[in-house]
Amino acid sequence: MADIIKLLPDHVANQIAAGEVVQRPASVVKELLENAIDAGATSIKLIVKEGGKNLIQVIDDGIGMSTTDARMGFERHATSKIQKAEDLFNLSTKGFRGEALASIAAIAHVEMQTKPEQEEMATHIRIEGSEVKFQEVCVAPKGTSMSVKNLFFNIPARRNFLKSNQVELRHITDEFHRVALAHPNIAFVFYNNGSELFNLPKANQRQRIVHVFGSKTNEKLVPVNEDTQVVKISGFITKPEFAKKSRGEQFFFVNNRFMKSPYLHHAVLAAFEGLIKSDAYPGYFLYLEVDPASIDINIHPTKTEVKFDDEHTLYAILKSTIKHSLGQFSVVPALDFEQDQNLETPYNYKDKHAVQPRVTVDRGFNPFQDVAQRSPNTTYKKQSTEGWEKLYEGLGDTEGREDGFSSLKFESESITGSIFDTSQDNLESLATTLQLRRKYIVTTIKSGMVVIDQNRAHQRVLYERFLKNITVDEAISQQLLFPLKLNFSKTDIEVLENIKEGLTTVGFLFSKIEGEEVCITGVPPIVSESEVGMVLDQLISDFQMQVVEDSFSQTDVLSKTLAKTLAVKTGEVLNNASQLALVNDLFACKESRWSPFNKPVYVTITENDIDKKFI
Repeated sequence: MADIIKLLPDHVANQIAAGEVVQRPASVVKELLENAIDAGATSIKLIVKEGGKNLIQVIDDGIGMSTTDARMGFERHATSKIQKAEDLFNLSTKGFRGEALASIAAIAHVEMQTKPEQEEMATHIRIEGSEVKFQEVCVAPKGTSMSVKNLFFNIPARRNFLKSNQVELRHITDEFHRVALAHPNIAFVFYNNGSELFNLPKANQRQRIVHVFGSKTNEKLVPVNEDTQVVKISGFITKPEFAKKSRGEQFFFVNNRFMKSPYLHHAVLAAFEGLIKSDAYPGYFLYLEVDPASIDINIHPTKTEVKFDDEHTLYAILKSTIKHSLGQFSVVPALDFEQDQNLETPYNYKDKHAVQPRVTVDRGFNPFQDVAQRSPNTTYKKQSTEGWEKLYEGLGDTEGREDGFSSLKFESESITGSIFDTSQDNLESLATTLQLRRKYIVTTIKSGMVVIDQNRAHQRVLYERFLKNITVDEAISQQLLFPLKLNFSKTDIEVLENIKEGLTTVGFLFSKIEGEEVCITGVPPIVSESEVGMVLDQLISDFQMQVVEDSFSQTDVLSKTLAKTLAVKTGEVLNNASQLALVNDLFACKESRWSPFNKPVYVTITENDIDKKFI
């Protein structure tokens, strides 16, 4: 039998490795930024074009590489970070496997210019699909400039699976945030298609968070600090009143490396228990410092999952630390029976004495005396009591008198939907609805009864209404007496710019979107002024989490989010008129059986089903 097992060529092996390391342009950004940080850079510039598909360039002022190192850096498993297997358990650098540059060079056009400080000339290398096209000396400043062009040029199937430029840019921005927040001592500049998105100077942790997420973030932050033998915790949490409906600003860093940990995330939620609603999520920026030997960061190709030796102790310390910070900065509500600020004497009145009140009484006043006998200073005049008996005339005589309510006429509401029996015999039962446990609406139909989920029913009604308004452009807007000004981060502002046209067709009117400020002059009638900020936050979160490729998808996401946010919630009490109106609107919809999120809206219980229960 002939031998069938053979070694793969290097370029094929590199492409297979690239499938694990490079999933999308954001993966390349992460690897290049981490390499620049490991090189000791104090200033890093990131340049992106067309969502990273055409160009990703990272320029740093690090130590640079010699000619030999520049060529060796693109070989598989070539690294300066570790020398032996034991070094994997004492890592202090970002990268260590030596696969990143080799994997990137296998599926893109790569150019690198690098120069150490002590060298006179720089090295310029161009590689296409793992093949070195040329290598020569050039003139360049100290540091390294790495350009990655035409990502997945030799793997069309992978390139076709990439999302739109907007979605890929969102993922790149997320990776940029993670790296920039972990290293506030490094200056970062981020350009997209020639325009500057972020310019972050060197700062401390709090300043870096404010620079990334906007100036209004500063008032939301509560410091967290704790130093134990197991872990040193620093960073910030957001105040409970600023908790959002979606998971947004939540960052864990271990030894300046971003990580995801559902277990520690649960510790944060446990610390906020009782302070925020069950469907809200607090923001946090927590930096953990532990012994490198006590963690394993080599359990996932992206190195975002970290395994701790003693997670239970870390959980307890983190939870108690956050609770202590919430109490220390008077964020947690407390009862104080010793002192009440409302009862304290104001500073301006501390030297003044209370004035004794005086009451003067006319001791000669007698209301039963005639006016002529009273004191001349008295202005009281007794009113005449004549005619008061006429108020009660006819009350005892009930004969020949018609009922006052017999002449009243009630306007009947029009009933839509064929599920109801509209015969005269059933009109009385038709108008009968019942709210069950503030969650369901029960009403009768021809064959029995129907139980409706009020939240899902209202979602369906609003969804079709918003979808129609956006499609036919017949929005109704309610003008605000005073313009409403809201602040968002630069990333959120970019999302609002993209969905501004859709929001306008729904009824939102924007007079200005500049910098971090949004000025709103009109809202849909169904949205109250106090709900505008919550609605926009939910919209931004949904558009960031979902893949929106075309205008139809954008319209659908916009309608679903507005319907979900503004629909009647479970637990709200509805009067009979509201219940009946919701039922009528539901069965007037084109698709009344399912909510916008494909969940059943109502169930039907026939008379036969009820009869079977009594057998």
